[in-house]
This record gives sequence, C-alpha cells and structure tokens, in this order.
Amino acid sequence: MNVLSSSSRDRLVGTRTVAKAATAALLTLAVGASLPQAAADPQQEQQQGNPQQREEKKDDEKAEQKRADEIRRLLDAPIPEDVDGLLAHVDKISGFASETSDEVEQLKIDIDQAQGNLDKANKSAEDAQKKADKLNIDVEASRKNVSGVSKAMYRGATVDPVSAFVGSQGPQAAVERSSYLASIGDKRAETVTALTRQLKEAASEKNKASRSKATADFQLRTLNDRKKDLEERNDQLDALKDKVMKAVDGLSPEDRRRWVDRNGPIDVDVEQFLGDLKKKAGSDGPVNATGVVAAALSKLGAPYSWGATGPDAFDCSGLMFWAYQQEGKSIPRTSSAQIAGGQSVSINDLQPGDIVGYYPGVTHVGMYIGDGKIVHASDYGIPVQVVPVDSMPIQGAARY
Repeated sequence: MNVLSSSSRDRLVGTRTVAKAATAALLTLAVGASLPQAAADPQQEQQQGNPQQREEKKDDEKAEQKRADEIRRLLDAPIPEDVDGLLAHVDKISGFASETSDEVEQLKIDIDQAQGNLDKANKSAEDAQKKADKLNIDVEASRKNVSGVSKAMYRGATVDPVSAFVGSQGPQAAVERSSYLASIGDKRAETVTALTRQLKEAASEKNKASRSKATADFQLRTLNDRKKDLEERNDQLDALKDKVMKAVDGLSPEDRRRWVDRNGPIDVDVEQFLGDLKKKAGSDGPVNATGVVAAALSKLGAPYSWGATGPDAFDCSGLMFWAYQQEGKSIPRTSSAQIAGGQSVSINDLQPGDIVGYYPGVTHVGMYIGDGKIVHASDYGIPVQVVPVDSMPIQGAARY
C-alpha cells in the first residue's frame, strides 16, 4: 500500500487549491471579462460643474451685454455740433475701438493656441486608441489560447493531485507526478497573471483614449466659441472704426489740428536725443536706452492703424511689439498683456524702454524714452509722436 507523507499530502492539497484558483480565473478570462468604462474628462467636468465658474461666466456675460449696449447707444447718438463735444464724442468712440481692437488681436492669439491644443489632443487620442486596439488584439489572442484548457478543466478532464496519488505506482511516482501537476498549476497561474495584466493595460489605454477624445472635443468647442467671439468683435470694431474715420476725416483743418495735438506733442531731434541718452546711460546704463527706444523713435510720423504692427503703420501696442522685435525680443501683443507680462515698475522709477499703460483696463500704451516723455501711436488721424508721460491717466508700467 502506498503511503503519502504529511508534507507530501500538504503539498498536494496546496496544488489542488492553485489548480482550482487557476481554473476559476481562466474561465472568467476565457469567456471575456469586460474592460472598465472610461472616466469623464476632468477638464470638461470642471467647465460644466464648477459653480464659481458658472457665476463668473454669468457676470462676464452681463458686463459684455452692458458694454455692447453702451457702444450701440454711442454709435446711434447724433454727432455733436460743437467742436469740443465732437472731439469728446469721437475720443470716446475711439477708446472703445482701441479696446475692441486689442480684444480682436488677443482672440487671434487665443484661437491659434486653441487650434494647437486641439491638434495635440487629437494626436494623443489617436495614439492612445491605436495602442488600446493592439492590446485588445493581444488579449483576445490570449483568451483563445486558454479557452480550450479552461473548458476541459471545467468538464473535469484534468486529474487533481489526490487522484494522481491514488493512481501512482508508489510514493516516489506520486511525488514526481504531483510535482509535475504543481508545475502545470504554476504555469496556469502565470497565464492568469499575464492575461490579467493585459486586460488592465488595455483598460488603461481605452480610458486614456476616451479622456483624450473628450479633451479634444472640449478644445474644439473652445475653438469654435473663440471664432464666434472673433466674428462678433470684428463686426463691432468695423462699426466703431467707420464712425471714428468719418468724424475725423470730416474735421476742418483747425479742428483736425486740435485732434492731433490733444496730448501735447513734443518735437524731438531724434539723433541728438539718442546721443544725449547714450551719454546719460553710459556703459552701465539700461540695455533698452538706445535699442528699442531708437526703434520706436524711428517711426515718428508713421500713421495709426487698428491692429497694425508695422513696419509702415501701427496701433499703440503694435508699435511696442515691433520695436522690441527689432532687438530680438518677444513681448505680448496687446496693451493689457504688455503691462501684465513684464516686470512691474513704479512710475517714479521709469527707465527708457519701459512700457507705460493708460486708461482704465489699460487700453493704451506708450514707451518711456526718458526726460518725462513717451513715444506712442495714439489714434486714427494722429501720427506716431512724442508726448509727456503724464498726458494721459497712467495705470501702470512694465519693464522687459
């Protein structure tokens, strides 16, 4: 009679446990475990579900409607007959035109950025989907490989360790056969582990692909919203520009001179001014003392044009942008962004090359050139000129 030792019996029982666990797992995997569903895109959830953002959006919409109503009233109002009233009226319209022009330029920048984000999101979604598809193919191949074994195990075709012992020719044969069965059990367990890992990887990539797709959809909506905003702003700007141009072009020569001289322009001998500036700056002076200042001053007399960045015509921030470009420096494009983007400086500590912002919301900028003066592109019908730094209400200054 064959006798099985206690340790061998324990080992066989353990092998039976592994075999049963492997059988159950393989059956589950073979019949096709489902992949977890992808979570919603967090960026999308934030935009749709954040109460504070929803309230801020409502406030922005109310402010925009109020602004649009004010512009409409201004455009529909009759042109004042007295010169002072006329100039004040045109100045106010022009202020809205400058603000709207800046918004148009910023929207163009935002659209370019949104398009870039959309392209990246689409590429990420495409790559993740390809990887998920490949992993799904690998999973299905593994399922087919284990399906036959799983079904056979389910029908009882596999002999368990104890039955193997009973049918053995002796203790040694039983131990050898049980070792073989344990090895088979280990391989089954490895198969379960590998297939489970493949399922997790496939689920992860499917989740990533879904999130990337959601992000791409969100970026597309953002892009379309920006384009719609741009169209509305362009229509608004065209109406404002038309009103300003008609009013200014219709001014008498005397009134036109008042319009051009409203900020107290100063005649400057550019060559002499820059020479004096170099002497004052010395070798340790500000880097911008001659570079960007000289570039900006080289455009004295150039005409104003909304949205223009040179080299023949400029708007206020366009002149700053162009001047810094000549020195190989990149600064933000719009007035408010130029003041926000640089190092904030006190008005009492201004250096040549600093950018000074004017009017609430910083709808206008000029470049400080020293001696209490700025150079700026002022308004329609007014060429690039030098004026006192305090000729307009200052809102801040930035250094680059």
